[in-house]
Amino acid sequence: MTVVVTGTDLCTTEVVNVARRGEAVIVDAEAFTRMERARELADASAERGTPTYGLTTGLGVQKRARQDHDDVGFQWRQIAESRAGVGPPAQPDAVRAAMLILLNQMAGGSTCLRPLLAERLTQALNDGLAPSVRLRGSLGASDLAPMADLAAAVFAGVDLVAGEGLAVMNSSAFGTGLAALALADAACLVDASDVAAALSLEGFAANPMILHPAIEHARPDPVLARTLARLRELLAGSFLWREGAARNLQDPLTYRSAAPLQATAHRAVDYAQTLLDIELNSAQGNPLVSLAEGTIVSTGVYEVAGLSAALDYVRIALASMLTAASERSLKLLDTPWSGLPTGLLDQGEGGPDLGLSILAITAESVAAEASTLAQPVSFVLTSTSGAEGIEDRASHLPLSARRLAEQVDAGEVIVAIQLVVAAQAVDLRGSSPLGQGTARAHGRVREIVPVLRAGDTPPVDVAPVIELLRAGPLA
Repeated sequence: MTVVVTGTDLCTTEVVNVARRGEAVIVDAEAFTRMERARELADASAERGTPTYGLTTGLGVQKRARQDHDDVGFQWRQIAESRAGVGPPAQPDAVRAAMLILLNQMAGGSTCLRPLLAERLTQALNDGLAPSVRLRGSLGASDLAPMADLAAAVFAGVDLVAGEGLAVMNSSAFGTGLAALALADAACLVDASDVAAALSLEGFAANPMILHPAIEHARPDPVLARTLARLRELLAGSFLWREGAARNLQDPLTYRSAAPLQATAHRAVDYAQTLLDIELNSAQGNPLVSLAEGTIVSTGVYEVAGLSAALDYVRIALASMLTAASERSLKLLDTPWSGLPTGLLDQGEGGPDLGLSILAITAESVAAEASTLAQPVSFVLTSTSGAEGIEDRASHLPLSARRLAEQVDAGEVIVAIQLVVAAQAVDLRGSSPLGQGTARAHGRVREIVPVLRAGDTPPVDVAPVIELLRAGPLA
């Protein structure tokens, strides 16, 4: 498949496919026409001497200084002076995501960048290039530092013309790319967590009335209704539904509230995805070329506070989901709650062994990490001193997205542990049949993690299960 870049309809799936799978890219022919027209407007403005930020003036604290628009060297000095990033390099997929998003912005005709630069960027993507871009250094009020690193590599050797030095940097494409990848991974994690929660319900022999259709009528929430339906689908045919089965009247809240907690995470991801879809196809530069009006306007459209705040929301929702998942595992490992042997292990003659008990410590530790990563960052104030006080806002989108990616990594550990523990619990309990969906998930776990028996070494390394989660739908 080839991604056709139009400036208007880029989606997260395409970002993931280009960034991680090397899918080919082409730019729509009409996009080149828009870029040529935008460049003509920029050149005309420069020739008239109209004061235009970055086109006829300096940047930041030098915003009042006039600049000869014919000074080619000035464009590259702007980029060199902006390369203030620090820290380790970003992952190649994050860099390629930023490249694709910048290309899409160029295709929209809102920048003054020539088709030549779009062709260079397209070639870099199709050649598999992923320049070294330092991860830290952007406040999210456009990603100057990382985008300068990117521009220095991709456009090396090109004689940039007036305004292009700023235009290749003055974008939130880096933060938006990080957000796209992290949010795609978060969506997969929440889907996997649905499956793990359902299998845990079977491992605990939980009361299935928490999934009763009456809840949908009592609480008119379409996301909750969707989540309840999914859990019932996963558990279709399960022994849990058997008439007269022994069960608690009231299970612990982490079991009783499984559906609302999963729904909260789904809702947060859905909301963030809506805002991400907007940013993927939005102008994020300053100044903004308006083809409709035939003019160039000063803007702050690189402000992405909405998306940054939405990612804050996702991390808060995931923290609740993941701490509950960890607690379900702990409850299954605790004999007074589960009614099953300590560590979910029949000790046999060789005991006493810990069984899976040690995984409780890991789950608690990682859940604490996931919770700390939920701290919001979108409203963190920045200094009012920058650029003589004019640059006094920041969205911190790159930081918000990085924290989400870290939280998803932690979440994969927690969900993997929950799957291993729940699979052992249902095997030890011996109740059957499992639900249609949970049986499939149980079988896939058992392909890589066998039933733990007395004398066996417990599967303390859950990395293979994490890879299973990342490979696609479990059920």
